[in-house]
Amino acid sequence: MSDIAVPRRPAPTVWVAGGLLALGALSIGAVFGWRLTGLMLVGGALGLVLYHAAFGFTAAWRVFIIDRRGRGLRAQMLMLAVTVLLFFPVLGNGTLFGQAVSGFVAPIGISVLVGAFLFGVGMQLGGGCASGTLFTAGGGNARMLVTLAFFIVGSLIGTAHFTWWQGLPAFEPVSVVDTFGVAGGLVVSLGLFALIGLLTVALEKRRHGKLEETPRVDFGHRHWLTGPWPLLFGAVALALLNFATLALAGRPWGITSAFALWGAKAFEFLGGDVSGWGYWQNPGNAAALDANVWQDVTTVMNVGIMLGALAAASLAGRFAPSLRIPLRSLLAAVVGGLLLGYGARLAFGCNIGAYFSGIASGSVHGWVWMVAAFAGNIMGTWLRPWFFQQPARPVSRSG
Repeated sequence: MSDIAVPRRPAPTVWVAGGLLALGALSIGAVFGWRLTGLMLVGGALGLVLYHAAFGFTAAWRVFIIDRRGRGLRAQMLMLAVTVLLFFPVLGNGTLFGQAVSGFVAPIGISVLVGAFLFGVGMQLGGGCASGTLFTAGGGNARMLVTLAFFIVGSLIGTAHFTWWQGLPAFEPVSVVDTFGVAGGLVVSLGLFALIGLLTVALEKRRHGKLEETPRVDFGHRHWLTGPWPLLFGAVALALLNFATLALAGRPWGITSAFALWGAKAFEFLGGDVSGWGYWQNPGNAAALDANVWQDVTTVMNVGIMLGALAAASLAGRFAPSLRIPLRSLLAAVVGGLLLGYGARLAFGCNIGAYFSGIASGSVHGWVWMVAAFAGNIMGTWLRPWFFQQPARPVSRSG
């Protein structure tokens, strides 16, 4: 018998996902401009990469916390390294292909520390981060749809409390690009990535004696289409796609602002009014609330991510939703989703907007977010056994 793995037959839903992605991109572009067409397609590519490379933040951090296995963390450092090499020169110049560009640079204060910590706990209970929730929900994980629903609710609640949290002590935004220049910012950032990578190597060897072997992935035949993809391939692809987002949108990739917008739109549809809340009095947020939701860059990309993940799961023959969710696991999805949404609003973003794109923008806030969220992941990992019957150690492709 041959030991060559034969890819499963793609599910018919791949044509549904691909058709919706193409139709949505063309329709939105025809009404609101070609850049949104490009951004929806970039979102689709992000969903495909996230699913096929199983590129998650939640599971990677949990593996390191429990087992000191650092392969996932090292992939994140590679992703960040490639991204800053692309971002910093452009952000220092201020334009890209004739368009003004800016990064995500946010204040550093109590709200960031608390919000990122809560988000970290929510990652482990909800079963995914912001990107993980989108791509696993799009890939057919019914439980993650529950996490997503309460992610939106938590985001809305966060906007209601936003002004109070922002009134707490905080430092002004700090950018390493502005402080040290492009070259200096690169030296500082790349040095920190290398230090973290080396630390994971040292701790992993100390625990296990050697590094975990990287799974071999055959890219022959149809595996490039059906997956899985190498983790490092995913890291580089995500960096390039974030740069494509910067080129098209004039700012980096983000996710959770759309969840707050969706929650606010739904709340107002039901008769509520959020216009008096401080978060929605910000000119940019107020404009998004008044506009058609399909004009929102983050919304368009989020929908693209879910459709891209649906296509990837279908190509892999793994799209098989199940509504059988244990009660405690369902409770964890609810609590985790609320913490994810609320924490992201307090902390000016999630693992994408604050951590990935924040650090890629040179924001010191992104580094503070990473430390506080990692502490929250430690707490969330400690809480997981109460909610889940399986060991706390990751056993799936989620998050």
